[in-house]
Amino acid sequence: MTAERTYLDWNATAPLLPEARAAIERALDVQGNPSSVHAEGRRARAVVETAREQVAALIGARPSEIVFTSGATEACATVLAAPWSAILIAGIEHDAVLRPAEAAAGQHIALAVGADGRVDLADIGDKARSAVAAHGAGNILAALQIANNETGVLQPVAEVATAARDAGALVFTDAAQAAGRIPVDFAAIGADFMALSAHKLGGPKGIGALVVRDGRELAPLIRSGGQERRRRGGTENIPGIAGFGAAADIARKTVAEHARIAGLRDRLEANLLDLTPEARIIGADTERLPNTTCIALPGHAAETLVIRFDLAGIAVSAGAACSAGKIGASHVLMVMGLDETTARSAIRISIGPTTTNHDIDRCVAAWREIAAHPRARTAA
Repeated sequence: MTAERTYLDWNATAPLLPEARAAIERALDVQGNPSSVHAEGRRARAVVETAREQVAALIGARPSEIVFTSGATEACATVLAAPWSAILIAGIEHDAVLRPAEAAAGQHIALAVGADGRVDLADIGDKARSAVAAHGAGNILAALQIANNETGVLQPVAEVATAARDAGALVFTDAAQAAGRIPVDFAAIGADFMALSAHKLGGPKGIGALVVRDGRELAPLIRSGGQERRRRGGTENIPGIAGFGAAADIARKTVAEHARIAGLRDRLEANLLDLTPEARIIGADTERLPNTTCIALPGHAAETLVIRFDLAGIAVSAGAACSAGKIGASHVLMVMGLDETTARSAIRISIGPTTTNHDIDRCVAAWREIAAHPRARTAA
């Protein structure tokens, strides 16, 4: 295994930003409980509220709409645990959305997904109207991610929110992969609920947020004291929240990086396809995150490709990080209509603000060697 390492798995987790690390370290010295009224408690409260303003500013929300959680998974679970009569959901969602939706007591209504990985707008409008007619307005939830973690494909969330609202349904969107990578405007999207994750944008792991539109009621998943306006019990994770706020602030100020990152991604994809014309970029013909490449190389096993990249000193992945170790084709790619052989050969390469031309060159060089290696090929 080579000593030099190149990290190209930003969709799994982004490296911790220096500014986030510094904010965490400062917060570790804050002794008070933010629910206490004395000076130490007020100092802790100030850390929380500053971060709340920073996270809200990143996504165009009001600070009062931000509820800090242990991560996007908890935020998703909180929304989906509500007593919805029916949940409209597409099979491309992350497991953090799919699994609690499947466990919910209400009706589970599958949304149609095209070969491009995007939901069918007409389908969601029709199904939302039917569900509302059957169960009543306000009892139906439409769940749709902004960006897919595996393919980077972007969804027409604002249009879906309009169609769902017009039908009388509420809207939840998972923005974990989108926030910090593309502009996200909670108010403009028109969603009622949103999930965020700190570690996807350079903050610490184990902290995230649920965004609840002012005026919407949602029962807490974790019941305790009056923390987070009684929306999430438990003493706040002060260092994690501080790091999240700092990362959100940096992400908001570095939007100009998106174009440079997209240029690196495009150069990477062009070089990979030059070397292996039989390869396929999933979602290439639709709008995607600027940092994400999902590439399938038929005849090769994704697990083997990932291992060989790792031995070459490069971190990439096959599917979602939380699914690592599971054998089987990606549920996202199968819903998009890919055959199982192609789906099993797809890997994800995801880059970020510190990715360099040298990193791209190393990835291309490794691909040249790996793709030609007979042991990387599947039995098929």
